[in-house]
Amino acid sequence: MSLTPAPKDDPHTLVSTDWLASHLKDPDLRLLDASWFLPPSERNARAEYEAAHIPGARFFDLEEISDHRSNLPHMVPPVEKFMSRMRAMGVGDGHQVVVYDSTGIFSAPRIWWTFRLMGKNDVAVLDGGLPKWQAEGRETEDLPPVIRDRHMTTQRQNHLVKDVTQVAHAAKLKQAVVVDARAPARFAGEAPEPRPGLRAGHIPGSRNLPWGNLLNQDGTMKDPAVLRMIFQEAGIDLAQPVITSCGSGVSAAILALSLERIGHRNWSLYDGSWAEWGMYEDLPVETGPAA
Repeated sequence: MSLTPAPKDDPHTLVSTDWLASHLKDPDLRLLDASWFLPPSERNARAEYEAAHIPGARFFDLEEISDHRSNLPHMVPPVEKFMSRMRAMGVGDGHQVVVYDSTGIFSAPRIWWTFRLMGKNDVAVLDGGLPKWQAEGRETEDLPPVIRDRHMTTQRQNHLVKDVTQVAHAAKLKQAVVVDARAPARFAGEAPEPRPGLRAGHIPGSRNLPWGNLLNQDGTMKDPAVLRMIFQEAGIDLAQPVITSCGSGVSAAILALSLERIGHRNWSLYDGSWAEWGMYEDLPVETGPAA
């Protein structure tokens, strides 16, 4: 299968700090700080945003803008809640959205995926995020943005998300390649899960591709040609549909963004990921490295 990679600066996937600097004052640009940290880090994403953010950025609270009806962590919000929160943030139709985080590339792709799921394609992740922006000596501020309501229409793209039943069916019948972004020790079941009560291991037949393998040392994403080689070396058949997974659906979006960058369009994200699969005793679990 021929894959057409995305250009270096692509407003639908990934843009550089140079691109953002040249478009920062565009009237229809909306910049979102989607920083989020795992609980052990003891970092407060909102407090860090309030102390310093790229000029004009709004804070996208991944935990608050989620489905609070679910007992799983930060599941994708209902369409109505997403639309309401975006309108309150002044994000709507006709806007070019750029999402960044203060790790480099970690939680921002999850918000990119959420917008794509809602049918919004004019959204990109800032390559290297806030650390690269600051390392280059670019401006930050601590002022809240001026918000003006903007209407948003959505058209949910259900093919971009999978639930546990769909993943179990696809894995059993080998209808798709399930790719797990967790660290090798967690994938193999050799390290305990950070969330209590979860079994250790992975979805049977899945492949392991730790999300950090897709990034350079400076937190930027590797070039599409290199990404494609990494997927292939991980034993992932890019002629097949791909379902991305991880611990709770955050780093799985880094895999999804990488697939989009290399031109692989037939992918979806398992929103519940291991937080869900590892919870159900009746679902099969494999341990050890991928076969």
